[in-house]
Amino acid sequence: MALIIPKNLRLLASFTTIYIIAAAVCARLTGNSEFVFYLGVMIVMITGAMFIHHRVRFPISLLWCLSIWGLLHMIGGMVPVPDAWQTTGQINVLYSLWLIPPYLRYDQLTHAYGFGVTTWLCWICLSYIVRSYAKTELAPTFGALTLCVCAGNGLGALNEVIEFMATLLFEETNVGDYTNMSWDLVFNLIGSIIVAVIIRIKCART
Repeated sequence: MALIIPKNLRLLASFTTIYIIAAAVCARLTGNSEFVFYLGVMIVMITGAMFIHHRVRFPISLLWCLSIWGLLHMIGGMVPVPDAWQTTGQINVLYSLWLIPPYLRYDQLTHAYGFGVTTWLCWICLSYIVRSYAKTELAPTFGALTLCVCAGNGLGALNEVIEFMATLLFEETNVGDYTNMSWDLVFNLIGSIIVAVIIRIKCART
């Protein structure tokens, strides 16, 4: 039976499918086994997100933000940068690029963005649960938003577990060392807090 994609998701589905196929071809041609692994993880994540969407009905803007995060991840690990550009690590790709040396890397900005979006996703899911079982709208209290920030950062920690698995499976990766992982977690938290503040401000205006 053919997969039926709602009209409002067809452009998003096409956009996501195109860059995943392009990344898969690029990973195959360059022999990048690490990113073949990440592509598999991403497909699992997309499947999970769409399964939850079927129940919760995420805003289309959230789904686009998730897809853009996936694109940032794909190009971050596969697009090379000139040797003259300032990078960290031994693989000169966007993920290693210093945007503002020595304060901000592409990788860190992507982490802040991605897990900020994940925190928004957790807020939508928590709101759905409260609305379904308590028959009331979830208020953006400090406690509720803190719970969403913690949930978003828990998913961020799971991401680090997946990256650790990559270091066990492949001889050469661009995961980085303990300091890099720690900064990833810091930027996950920064992104989550920023989004929590945005949710609070937006809800206060409605």
